[in-house]
Amino acid sequence: MDITFYLIVVGLGCVWLGSQIIWVAGLPKQFQFHQEKKNYEVGSEQAFMAFWFNQYAWIGAALVIFGLISISFGIIK
Repeated sequence: MDITFYLIVVGLGCVWLGSQIIWVAGLPKQFQFHQEKKNYEVGSEQAFMAFWFNQYAWIGAALVIFGLISISFGIIK
């Protein structure tokens, strides 16, 4: 098998996993322009969870972007 097959398969897997993460965590806070920003008390459980959901959303976005790039290289090559 050629490397292009693996690039497409890995890309599809990354897009699938990343889209599931974004479905659960939503978009990163920096991409949510229409919603008002919530200010949480420093050190509270809400601030902790908001931080980690934002990090989780960035992981999902990075996986989707990496997957799309991998699929593109697999198709072009």
